[in-house]
Amino acid sequence: MPSPAVPATPTVIPIRASVDPRYTWDLSSIFPDWDAWETAVATLAESIEAYKAYEGTLGQGPAQFLGALRDRDALGQLSYRVWYYPSLQYDEDQRNNAINARRQRVQLLLARWQQATSWFNPELLRLPIETVREWMASSPELAMYRFAIEEVYRLQAHVLDPQGEQLLSLSERLGSVPRDAYASLSTADARFPTITLSTGESVQVSYGQYRKLLATCRSQADRRAAYEALYDTYTASLNTYAALYNGVMQGDWFEARSRGYTTTLDAALFGNAIPTSVVENLIREARAGVAPFRRYHQLRKRVLGLSDYHVFDAFVPLVDFEQRYPYDDVLEWIVEAVAPLGAEYQARVRRAFTGRWIDVYENQGKRSGAYSAPVYGANPYMLLNYNDTLDDVFTLAHELGHSMHTLLSHETQPFVYSGYTIFVAEVPSTLNEALLLELLLARATSREERVVLLQHAIDNISGTFFNQVLFADFELQAHRLVEQDQPITSETLSGIYAALLQEYWGDALSADDRAQHTWARVPHFFQSPYYVYQYATCFASTAKLMEEIGSSDGQTRAVAVERYLDLLRAGGSGQPMSLLARAGVDLSQPETVRAVVAQLDGLVSRLEDELG
Repeated sequence: MPSPAVPATPTVIPIRASVDPRYTWDLSSIFPDWDAWETAVATLAESIEAYKAYEGTLGQGPAQFLGALRDRDALGQLSYRVWYYPSLQYDEDQRNNAINARRQRVQLLLARWQQATSWFNPELLRLPIETVREWMASSPELAMYRFAIEEVYRLQAHVLDPQGEQLLSLSERLGSVPRDAYASLSTADARFPTITLSTGESVQVSYGQYRKLLATCRSQADRRAAYEALYDTYTASLNTYAALYNGVMQGDWFEARSRGYTTTLDAALFGNAIPTSVVENLIREARAGVAPFRRYHQLRKRVLGLSDYHVFDAFVPLVDFEQRYPYDDVLEWIVEAVAPLGAEYQARVRRAFTGRWIDVYENQGKRSGAYSAPVYGANPYMLLNYNDTLDDVFTLAHELGHSMHTLLSHETQPFVYSGYTIFVAEVPSTLNEALLLELLLARATSREERVVLLQHAIDNISGTFFNQVLFADFELQAHRLVEQDQPITSETLSGIYAALLQEYWGDALSADDRAQHTWARVPHFFQSPYYVYQYATCFASTAKLMEEIGSSDGQTRAVAVERYLDLLRAGGSGQPMSLLARAGVDLSQPETVRAVVAQLDGLVSRLEDELG
């Protein structure tokens, strides 16, 4: 199991050249060298110019139409490789201006490509759909594009005439103003205060430092000081934040009405053909299933020995447990963890480890965070900043889930369907994490380690499911006030949020005047309305899939695994709800959301048993 923690030593971030190549990615599956990349750039530039010849010709017949589709796909495939070769190398060291210049060359080239193909959909839509369907019926090669073509026509239902589209395009500049203003007010213009902790250390409470303090400070007084400092920074401009959010919502409502939608929610969900019942079911069932969520926080209050319990007490570890998880030690654990998905899936995971698909450790200038890059025509690549923590182990499993999704999709689907939407993207990543959790819990050798693992899993559900549903609930209620021509003030928005805190947290949370203003510091509300619910639906989908993949009945388990793998193989070849339905997940049904509640209930019960 994990290695015991060693005394802290000064952290020295290595230069790139000193990192063992075994822990760096090998990008030769994209291009062997820069000369090959330059040749591909020239080919892409020439092909973009040549593609313009298709303009005005789609109506000539199925052969010409098929040629335009295939050549567009070829351009897309080449652009993936041309883009990712410098982009991934830039992320190795973002101080490298020479590589950044190459990356910017590709950005300009891709902008030309978008311009060169911008005529395609408008010209297609001028063709009667009956004609195009006849062409597809007579050509198996063209029929492959059926879903993609039908989607273009479906999405046309809310496209205006050219004059209307021109007006809406002009209004986009106005719509971006409250979003840009929020970014400036909450970051560039924010003046985060400095506090002195009980240790004597002075800390400026930026958002990043705030999260760190809440997760590491054993002193509730220190956590409270950080919380009050951060929240007071936002509440000082609360009326301005309310005005900006009103501007965002008014813009959403303006565009929804302009395009003929009944509500802003309808407008937000139409692109992926998601019924509004999905969001409504999600909120309704989450509200009905808060009991284990509240029970967990009541347990935390007791174990931490607190007389009152606040949102800033929700992240500190329940036990002290310091262990290191060296990268080489955890690779076979992850391979073993995904055994329920079959030997072929395990073999693909091993290929990722042995084939140098992963850039493992931090080095000077390297991009922070983690991601999986879907390079069509090559293998996926994963960037990590692995530091031997438990979170890093789960991040590795998470990004491998994305990469396996990409790999199976690319192996199975033509380019046009190789991508997938966010609505399904987080399912394989969270399912990988769930499988790893079960393995680590089975192998844990101490009570402390089991508690840490259980808290990790429970906090994941709390943050990715319940908190995100609460956020979705808030923005739905706020948008509905705008749709009803009701006034939007800071008191209105804080009143909604206060009621939701009571609805979800109940008596697990002590009275607190500041928590109701949390909406002001959630960037998604201002930058990406109606986005957060997808985090929760992915989690619900995973919980439902895990019920069957973990079934004691061998036949049920085998069918569930194959349906799940078919979901990954499907890529973007259908609407996300229909793809999930084939895997046995119906997000419009209460049972799917209840699977998360049941999962949380089981985890909390196990934690209660460990803590007594």
